[in-house]
Amino acid sequence: MKLQLILKSSKAYYVLSDAAMSLQKYGRALRYIKLALQSHDTYCCLCTNMLSEVLLFLSQYLTLCGDIQLMLAQNANNRAAHLEEFNYQTKEDQEILHSLHRESSCQGFAWATDLSTDLESQLSVSCKCYEAANEILQFSDLKSQNPEHYVQVLKRMGNIRNEIGVFYMNQAAALQSERVVSKSVSTAEQQLWKKSFSCFEKGIHNFESIDDATNAALLLCNTGRLMRICAQAHCGAGDEFKREFSPEEGLYYNKAVDYYLKALRSLGTRDRHPAVWDSVNWELSTTYFTMATLQQDYAPLSRKAQEQIEKEVSEAMMKSLKYCDVDSASARQPLCQYRAATIHHRLASMYHSCLRNQVGDEYLRKQHRVLADLHYGQAGRLFQLLKDTPCELLRVQLERVAFAEFQMSGQNSNVGKLKTLSGALDIMVRTKHAFQLIRKELVEELGQPKSEEPTPVADAAPGLNREEVLKLLSIFESRLAFLLLQSIKLLSPTKKKTSNNVEEDVALKTNKHIYSQLLRATANKNTSLPERIDVLVHLLDQLARGRPCSDSPATPQVPRPCLLHSGRFVHSVLR
Repeated sequence: MKLQLILKSSKAYYVLSDAAMSLQKYGRALRYIKLALQSHDTYCCLCTNMLSEVLLFLSQYLTLCGDIQLMLAQNANNRAAHLEEFNYQTKEDQEILHSLHRESSCQGFAWATDLSTDLESQLSVSCKCYEAANEILQFSDLKSQNPEHYVQVLKRMGNIRNEIGVFYMNQAAALQSERVVSKSVSTAEQQLWKKSFSCFEKGIHNFESIDDATNAALLLCNTGRLMRICAQAHCGAGDEFKREFSPEEGLYYNKAVDYYLKALRSLGTRDRHPAVWDSVNWELSTTYFTMATLQQDYAPLSRKAQEQIEKEVSEAMMKSLKYCDVDSASARQPLCQYRAATIHHRLASMYHSCLRNQVGDEYLRKQHRVLADLHYGQAGRLFQLLKDTPCELLRVQLERVAFAEFQMSGQNSNVGKLKTLSGALDIMVRTKHAFQLIRKELVEELGQPKSEEPTPVADAAPGLNREEVLKLLSIFESRLAFLLLQSIKLLSPTKKKTSNNVEEDVALKTNKHIYSQLLRATANKNTSLPERIDVLVHLLDQLARGRPCSDSPATPQVPRPCLLHSGRFVHSVLR
């Protein structure tokens, strides 16, 4: 009878603990599960023939205890209230516990029910509770008799190992951020990596053993993130001019790629879990992009030839594009579009640079020219879609103009030069949309009506990088003036064999008129940023119409946006 009473008390406390857990009273829940385990420990001391049913109860108690310890770790902000509830005892609890102590010490599971103030200890205790619950199920035939409980225990083991792995990974990242002087990776960081990796590996095995592909993919994704942290730790500090992409960085980034690809294979198809699939694709795209960017910016020229580096950068960038979904409507779509635009921009700049430095091989020069043209076009199209990246759009268009100038420098015939100039001016016209976006942002941030006279404050809009805008604006004005002057020279009668072409005469007259206005505008050093933008938009509008207009105020009505159209573009690199 005493054994039955003790067993019933353990069940009752288990039910009370589960109820407190549901109410998020984790201190109270831990107190009840402690009494349940103490009752069970006393029962085990008195009972000579342990039933499998009683062992199953113990596995359930330990599983719940693991849940409570995990929730206490995740709710550390309310620790004082949880501690107060944990230490409180009713008169009935005290009497039952006194009765139990007469039979045994009741300390068999003291390790599982301590309320620690250390996060690592709580996570570790939670994991040990699940491990103990799993070991009990392995005893006799309990695992096969209770498959649902077994699956739940393994899921919890995988989850807690993921939590501990993330904990160690974040600690390693914090140590890395604090490391300023030393270039070498500390022993403490390496130990944290090993602990984190071990936890992720065990958690993946837990989920794979119960065919939980989604959670296995999430842990593989976290392991990939850990590999990227390892790669970042090997980047080295010090002189940026001597920095090179190291073999260790490449090794760990490639390991990260392997884990992300394993995560995709674990998921199988996007239909299985779209959110996780998209997340893994994004992380994979990010890894390829980071690796390519570092190789491009810090080329390992001491170890590899320039051509090999360019090939590896191109391959990594194209793989990043492959896993960057720009078409699916989602919260991440603008980020995907921005990354894709940046990739195209970087590739275009690289191919343009190759073209400038390439000597002799005409096939390669032609290939680089076509690739630069293709990627600049894609970058411009994507930046145009974003609506909030006018500076990036303007920079791409200016690089395309610079490329046109480079092409023109290698042409001998006036006809060819005029054709190239016409294409470059067409690109200039299509930058009008970027200026309109900048002007609109200036007006919106300052709450200033378009018709009002701009004030000096208008030049300091907080949402725009004023220095970058001014720099790009100055470059744009100088290049537009250069193109117009070259066009005027080539279209003037002394440079032409015939002067009876009406269209060329109109173009010459238009370009002269716009060139004159541009020189007057740039000569005025007191013009504010909004005024300078308005003047350029007005001049580009005239250039688009292809005919001269009468002089107009410095702040004309903003014309309709001039959108990019499809077709062959001419491009270049801005340095």
